[in-house]
Amino acid sequence: MKADRLLAVLLLLQTRGTVPASELAERLYVSVRTVYRDIEALSAAGVPVYAERGRYGGIALLPGYRTDVTGLTADEARALFVFTADDAHAALGLDAALGSALRKVMAALPAPHRPAAEQTSRRVLVDPARWMSGPRAAVDVAELHDAVLADVRLRLRYRHSGQDEPREYTVDPYGLVVKAGVWYLVADLDGDPRLFRADRIHTAEPADDPVRRRAGAELADVWEALRAGVERRPSAVRLRVRVHRPRLELFRRLNAGALTGEPRPDEPRPGERPGEWLLAELAVSEVAWARSLLAFGPTVEVLDPPEARTLLAEVAAEVVGLYGGEGAAGPQNP
Repeated sequence: MKADRLLAVLLLLQTRGTVPASELAERLYVSVRTVYRDIEALSAAGVPVYAERGRYGGIALLPGYRTDVTGLTADEARALFVFTADDAHAALGLDAALGSALRKVMAALPAPHRPAAEQTSRRVLVDPARWMSGPRAAVDVAELHDAVLADVRLRLRYRHSGQDEPREYTVDPYGLVVKAGVWYLVADLDGDPRLFRADRIHTAEPADDPVRRRAGAELADVWEALRAGVERRPSAVRLRVRVHRPRLELFRRLNAGALTGEPRPDEPRPGERPGEWLLAELAVSEVAWARSLLAFGPTVEVLDPPEARTLLAEVAAEVVGLYGGEGAAGPQNP
């Protein structure tokens, strides 16, 4: 563990220059005293490391000192070569850079680790896109990425879901997030965190004034708060439903975010086998959400609340009237 920590200190100093001892201690989960002992150990091993005192001081290496030691373990080397099938790097214009970087890392790896790393890249593939997600609108993420890296405010023309005309906003960006193949811009709007789907951004133009982020707020923290807010939206309605067991897995998969617990066997009705039907409860935002359950046909029955049953009966009657009523259109003769 100490050897790994010494190497971590060395690599941090190479990439960051002068680093305060307190920051090294925080990153390595040790005390400041332990950091200074590690510095003494590096110095004793011949590494030209020294400490600068004062307000802007810290630990540093002599200018020009570099080491080619990667320090990667076999597992770390394999982890770098788990390829992702998502087009994230291509969307950012970094696919060629990624290939070049991996070739350089492969060349720098200790010889015993190279075969395992290469085999991992050929045997493990990560595809974060959801099944049957359908075609997505073309998004110029590379241009948006450049705008975000400029560290200035952005003027957006953004179209909200269900609206035809885009609206104009001036936002303070934190960065970009790709989730299940969908890109999002994470930004503050008038000091409040917001999510903007990249495929709904018509234009994103850098403004003249610098970005105004909240003190101490980082992209990962803001994203986590926004993600939690989406997943914990208030559920004002509880739907109690019966599910036919052969459709249970599909029902559970499509409604995982709304299920309040594991479905349990229901008392069989006349003509039913024990365990053939199960009871489940869904926490949803409004009664109209129950419309989505019509896709299951007679294999899912809404029991409560009564207004949900009334709504589904009305919708079902409209469907019958469309396809089976007296005015239904029949086959058209050429």
